[in-house]
Amino acid sequence: MATQITTGTSELRDITKMERIGAHSHIRGLGLDDRLEPRENSQGMVGQAKARKAAGMILKMVQEGRIAGRAMLFAGPPSTGKTAIALGMAQTLGPDVPFTMIAASEVFSLSMSKTEALTQAFRRSIGVRIKEETEIIEGEVVEIQIDRSLTGATKTGKLTIKTTDMETIYDLGNKMIDALSKEKVTAGDVISIDKTSGKVTKLGRSFARSRDYDAMGADTKFVQCPEGEIQKRKEVVHTVSLHEIDVINSRTQGFLALFAGDTGEIKPELRNQINAKVAEWREEGKAEIIPGVLFIDEVHMLDIECFSFLNRALENELAPLVIMASNRGVARIRGTNLHSPHGLPPDLLDRVLIVSTQPYTPDDIKYIIKIRCEEEDVTLTDSALDILTHLAADTTLRYVLNLISCAQMLAKKRKSEAVEDTDIRRAYGYFFDEKRSVQWIKEQQHRLVSEEGVDFEPGSKPTGKVPAAGVEAMDES
Repeated sequence: MATQITTGTSELRDITKMERIGAHSHIRGLGLDDRLEPRENSQGMVGQAKARKAAGMILKMVQEGRIAGRAMLFAGPPSTGKTAIALGMAQTLGPDVPFTMIAASEVFSLSMSKTEALTQAFRRSIGVRIKEETEIIEGEVVEIQIDRSLTGATKTGKLTIKTTDMETIYDLGNKMIDALSKEKVTAGDVISIDKTSGKVTKLGRSFARSRDYDAMGADTKFVQCPEGEIQKRKEVVHTVSLHEIDVINSRTQGFLALFAGDTGEIKPELRNQINAKVAEWREEGKAEIIPGVLFIDEVHMLDIECFSFLNRALENELAPLVIMASNRGVARIRGTNLHSPHGLPPDLLDRVLIVSTQPYTPDDIKYIIKIRCEEEDVTLTDSALDILTHLAADTTLRYVLNLISCAQMLAKKRKSEAVEDTDIRRAYGYFFDEKRSVQWIKEQQHRLVSEEGVDFEPGSKPTGKVPAAGVEAMDES
């Protein structure tokens, strides 16, 4: 007996409207005006006026193609909007300029070397705009005649197409008849046919046929009948990254390797050949290099080998703008015993333009909380908003933003539409912030399993203490 499957309308969900709300999904741009002056609150960005203006100036130079092979560093305490500014830059650049975002720890992989991972990130951030000329047939369909054989196995037909200046009849084969049927082309449609690939594109309906029917669909588009010759030469532009060209030429499965994700290591010889070919296309005017942006978050996690590679890669002719972010002060450079500002070696610090981010003011924090509530579709009372603002000053902004959705769940249990101060207090009681967690560890230290010589001071970071001489280490577990 076959199982009956029911699909009631109440059970169906519109998946096109489902969106994952991320930590920075409210960012729409840098929030700058035409003069690159930062607006107080715009496009999801709040505060950090100097840092946003500096980012805007750099972006302007990137868009004009006047800057590449340079490095920037966003330095500031945690929760001061370094990653948000980088994402705002990506939104402002648009889809045509490549923007690659990686975390520094991503380069430490078992499948490929550190330098290969960085090389691939660099080449993802450089676009190649390739120009091709193709022949197209463009005009208004006057008539389509399709003749089928008695068995229906073969189909032949004729397509009459016109412009304002001329009219031509084309003989159609099986493939073209199928392509026209798939696009549902009828008399009165304005179409474009690519002669090399046979692709049919319906541009719209001719204005001359606008009165053929009493009722038309809302998505019906009316266009003018094309002028001039029916057959035209048209320039088509494709934008791909250097890494995509590398992968397509290095794998037997071609472009399918891009979807599999298993690109592996690519030989330097192949990259040199591709660089030479791209340089040849540039000289012939067939291609144009678009230097993009590579953003490396938590850059202090890289080691001395990676920093040496970055120094050399920035001098390369095909180098993007490299933007880094770090929340460290004076820190140890990984792979050495040396200490340096932001955990970067002095020779790399010499190359970078450093932009500092400052802690948010209470007014900025209040506005950020409002923006996040709009993004997460949460209604806050004024008293709850004030409590969250004070909490952010005492704890951290990230902790407070995480409390919003928890408090909303508690409000729903009370069958309340708005989140009130009681919901915030209950959520605050359920989930510890860092300071209270350290205080709790201090109180429960005799019951917890902990490492020898590690001590926690209330309200501070863990500090290592050397055990007293002559005292044997004892396991308190």
